[in-house]
Amino acid sequence: MKLRLLPLVLLAGPFVVVMACEHSPAAPTAEGAGASVSAQLSASGAAPTAAAQGRENIMVNMHDACDPDSFNAAIGAGTCVRDGGVSFDEFVAQLTAHQSIGAWHFAPGVANATVGETLLASNTGGEVHTFTEVAEFGGGIVPFLNQLAGTPNVAPECKALENDDFVAPGATYKETVDRKGTVKFQCCIHPWMRLEATVR
Repeated sequence: MKLRLLPLVLLAGPFVVVMACEHSPAAPTAEGAGASVSAQLSASGAAPTAAAQGRENIMVNMHDACDPDSFNAAIGAGTCVRDGGVSFDEFVAQLTAHQSIGAWHFAPGVANATVGETLLASNTGGEVHTFTEVAEFGGGIVPFLNQLAGTPNVAPECKALENDDFVAPGATYKETVDRKGTVKFQCCIHPWMRLEATVR
């Protein structure tokens, strides 16, 4: 698979750093929007899904509402690839006031699962996100957003991200739960985007 570059923007104080990445050939699942998840997995030649083995998939949508004109002007071309939405100034104002922004979220935010079930996290927004399992919720990889979200302590798992952990708009990330208990996932770019699953 040819590596295609997609923008990932990191805000660090007054400096803006633009990184580029996409899933590597070893990525869990990263297919374009438009096809069904089951068709995507079949077409990829991936191992049988949990559903094919008699287990269920749990769909998780990664939402955002970025406005491409203002986000791309403030951060860099390609930061946001959806139509319309919340301006960058309003995004900063809401995050400053509430330490989170409702339009940027995982749906559902709480789930029940059994060992062996697969979470399929689909990026339905216009920005790059991650769906990262963490021991405890914490900050992400963008200091500016951590500061505004009140999450100064970066989750250690967010410091060890690889290219295939970034989920581009329209892509899907696959994570199979393999242990009982409480399992936590967050976006390592927008750290208030969280999901907590109780695994039986």
